[in-house]
Amino acid sequence: MKRELLKILCCPVCKGPLLLEVEGEEAGEIIKGTFYCKVCSAYYPIDEGIPNLLPPELR
Repeated sequence: MKRELLKILCCPVCKGPLLLEVEGEEAGEIIKGTFYCKVCSAYYPIDEGIPNLLPPELR
């Protein structure tokens, strides 16, 4: 996932801002990490460079 996407992403549940915790990065792209919403406390994983932004109850 490219860092430029951070500017346009928001929590799909409440539309709040997402905080990013990077666990792995390669050539400027985020490979592994987690998004966290401070408003509703939802977590969204990033695996193999792909963010999973499905609401937690639908994963």
